Amino acid sequence: MLEKLLSFSRHHKMALLMLMDALLLPLALWSAVVLRLGGVWDPKLDPYLWIFIVPPLWVLPIFIHLGLYRAVLKYVDDKIVATVFWGVTLAVLVLTAVIVLARVTPFPRSSVIIFWVFAMAYIGGSRFVLRGLIRRIDAVDAPREPVLIYGAGRAGIQLMLALQAGREYRPMAFVDDNPDLWRRTFRGLAVHPPRELPALLAETGARAILLAIPSASLSRQRQILESLESLRVPIKRLPGMADLVSGEVRVEELKPVSIEDLLGRDPVPPRPELLSANLAGKSVLVTGAGGSIGSELCRQIVRQQPVRLVLYELSEYALYAVEQELRALAPGLEIVPLLGSVTDGARLCSVMQAFAVETVYHAAAYKHVPMVEHNPVAGIVNNAFGTDVCAAAAETCGVATFVLISTDKAVRPTNVMGATKRLAELALQARHAEGSRTRFVMVRFGNVLGSSGSVVPLFQRQIAAGGPVTLTHPDITRYFMTIPEAAQLVIQAGAMGQGGDVFVLDMGEPVRILDLARRMIHLSGLEVKDDSHPHGDIEIRCTGLRPGEKLYEELLIGDDAVPTDHPRILRAQEYHLSAQLLTAHMAVLREACDRLDAAAAFACLQQVVHEFCAAEVTADWVAGATGVH
Repeated sequence: MLEKLLSFSRHHKMALLMLMDALLLPLALWSAVVLRLGGVWDPKLDPYLWIFIVPPLWVLPIFIHLGLYRAVLKYVDDKIVATVFWGVTLAVLVLTAVIVLARVTPFPRSSVIIFWVFAMAYIGGSRFVLRGLIRRIDAVDAPREPVLIYGAGRAGIQLMLALQAGREYRPMAFVDDNPDLWRRTFRGLAVHPPRELPALLAETGARAILLAIPSASLSRQRQILESLESLRVPIKRLPGMADLVSGEVRVEELKPVSIEDLLGRDPVPPRPELLSANLAGKSVLVTGAGGSIGSELCRQIVRQQPVRLVLYELSEYALYAVEQELRALAPGLEIVPLLGSVTDGARLCSVMQAFAVETVYHAAAYKHVPMVEHNPVAGIVNNAFGTDVCAAAAETCGVATFVLISTDKAVRPTNVMGATKRLAELALQARHAEGSRTRFVMVRFGNVLGSSGSVVPLFQRQIAAGGPVTLTHPDITRYFMTIPEAAQLVIQAGAMGQGGDVFVLDMGEPVRILDLARRMIHLSGLEVKDDSHPHGDIEIRCTGLRPGEKLYEELLIGDDAVPTDHPRILRAQEYHLSAQLLTAHMAVLREACDRLDAAAAFACLQQVVHEFCAAEVTADWVAGATGVH
């Protein structure tokens, strides 16, 4: 019967609730009078039986005005008690006035107080009884997944309340590090110490752990995740506290734990004067604006209130996507989306002059190592000559600051991509040595989490597909940093250089990629399939190093690095070539590229980048197909 009533329309449900209250109010008054008279009816009240019928006439309008019937029964909480309290209190005052004005002298006056108690119990209690019945029906109709909540603080309790009112998860218990909370209960859920997690999972049948610690530091969250890895259950987390406070997400909107949570580190607060130095009130151009780093630079830049942001991008779709996002993010800012290649000097000059560009962030580059390895001429032209062409345009147009986004692969490179980025650095250093009025700054860092070509999204896709997860070598290590942190540090480093500087970002500790793959599998609630676990879920398969790939990446060519005012930015002390020598090498390299002579270009690249230790398997696919060696 109750299930059929729940299928009624909203207006019909409100009408039924009002009808229920219209019956409960006379019952409450009759109960109060009988209790006051000791269970014996006073015949003197027979002429005044009408007074038991009329309370709904004024009480129901009061309840309607207070919004009692707008509450959804399934989600009513303790606040409804206040609504019923004020409604019943006003009803009692009106009843007292009616009794006095109608001179109902046989009516026991103290029964009015008893009526208040019964009305509170009948009206308020009926709501909570109905809420319990509705939630029980929901639980039967939609079996919920049992889960444990890690964190019994305010966020954890809010999550529990939200889940209990929902239909997806059934919270079974809390886990918390605070000994003061152990053995306490909240709404029937006990708080347990973390050491009891394995037993709790077995006893409750919980199939996931939900992290409710949004205010914990990243380092603390990382420690907790590492301790949970061995349990082999899926782990989800609450959004960050900033998102919760802003209202952008709700407490019950759980997310899978990302690898950023496991590898992330506590951020160093940025220095506002460094963030705004090259941006506030200036006309800024970002090349490669649609890429992973370029688009994040743009997001950070618009927050610093530049006068104009010029987006320069070769990919039409990438340019469209980042333009739409930025217009929504900064509706009042002048955003100029422009298609073009960084190898087109005339186009770049016209753009910089037309929009009076004062700061350039050069993020455009080919960066996928194996791809560039087999397309060396294209990589040299885009990464090395593209940077030099862009720098020349900046000098011609009087740009004040030019910041190159470089890479750790430029240090003692073993691949064409890294060598071209090192050559780009040398080109800017030579221009600075010649006394350029443009301040050239280079910022070098490692892999960023979630960028195109990163192993993280590749592993995520492979795990979702059931494996295998592929990596090139069991001992390979890489540095990682989140894209927002990298972009923020790039902007700050760009404001610190005097010209010709190579800045190196502190990337933290290197990560063994095999360990990264294992953690991602475990945090998905799966087991690695290997000799020790032949019945595991996901196999990890090593495929061998790719052309030009290094086992270990470095951030410095020399051994010395000078600290700066920022704890995560260092200044490298490295060699550079004279402008005359570099110009001669670049002329030979340009001629080889114009002839599409990959072998000659490759040989010249080895001469100009002294520490370039080329891989033996490097080969131009076009040259190979045409029989040119």
